[in-house]
Amino acid sequence: MNLKDRLSSPGPKRILSLDGGGIRGAVTLGYLEKIESVLRKQHQNPQMRLCDYFDLIGGTSTGAIIAAALAIGKTASEVKDLYLKLGGEIFGDKKGFLGIALRNKYDEAPLKLALQSMFGDMKMGDEGENGLKTGLCIVTKRMDTFSTWPLTNHPDTKYFDRNRFYLRDIVRASTAAPSYFTPEVIDLGGGEVGTFVDGGMSMMNNPALQMFLMVTVKGYPFCWKTGSDQLKIVSIGTGTRNITLSAEKYRNPSLLQIAQMAPEQFMHDAAELVEILMQYFSESPTAREIDKNFGKLEGETISDKAAFSYLRYNIQLDRSSLNAIGMTDIGDKQLEDLTEMDDADNRFILSEIGDKAAQFQILENHFSPQFRVQ
Repeated sequence: MNLKDRLSSPGPKRILSLDGGGIRGAVTLGYLEKIESVLRKQHQNPQMRLCDYFDLIGGTSTGAIIAAALAIGKTASEVKDLYLKLGGEIFGDKKGFLGIALRNKYDEAPLKLALQSMFGDMKMGDEGENGLKTGLCIVTKRMDTFSTWPLTNHPDTKYFDRNRFYLRDIVRASTAAPSYFTPEVIDLGGGEVGTFVDGGMSMMNNPALQMFLMVTVKGYPFCWKTGSDQLKIVSIGTGTRNITLSAEKYRNPSLLQIAQMAPEQFMHDAAELVEILMQYFSESPTAREIDKNFGKLEGETISDKAAFSYLRYNIQLDRSSLNAIGMTDIGDKQLEDLTEMDDADNRFILSEIGDKAAQFQILENHFSPQFRVQ
């Protein structure tokens, strides 16, 4: 079955959504391995890959790297090995002080080289043995037009022929975090170029809502049915933290302090809004308490029925959450460092956190029979 037939075929559909978060993407890997293990057991197929189950896999930033690797047919374990190696290369030696002061922390050359090795000359629309095995969505931000670009390989998408960029370039664009890496400049054809930065600079660092909209609104060609028995969305985070700053310290913040805080404030609010909407639209056994007013939004939907079945897996990177999964030997300094997006030394412990969190959070009955691949 070619990709267009798969994406257009009747029956329940399944989406995998992967957050951005820099090197904290290592947390995602343990969840993916556990999901793949559960699916292999349910389908009695020890060779099953996530691209065989999910009809659309999408990611933002570091999630884009993982999503694209899964979509070309790599197993969760293969992606884990690649990612842990790649993390050390990408966030290796920082530029000197002058380079950081003037531009960005890291040279993008190691990332470009790694993506070239991983994806070669594959383009967004390629499929088959040497191409994509399932639907793919990469979220990036076009800085020069302020527009969010969710690029997909559905062959009936508007501008599909024009947007058949090299996969390595689109993934690199989605990971071009300002102050960490230079933007990616892409030739758009017709004498036009676009300057792209990390998709996390949009509202869609968690791309789950973007993908739900993509597969249901009429402007896109998917036109998938809604309903908790028709559409399943699995969303995986990269670890979060609760922040409480000193109110006294920030009674009258300087412009520099405001500027330094603004990106994280924005990303926090965007992430919370996406999770509120995803829980509000869905039926979800993994729903968390958003706050005391929203609660878990249990039994609440925007219409007379849930639009989809929703699974959200993530973990708070704090002492009590890590103790609960058996990670009791993390020192205070290391715990503080775990939330950094570019500390490559943390990638192995972050991966271990993902492994252990997945064992507690992912249950076999989360993947119900009506969504099994026939």
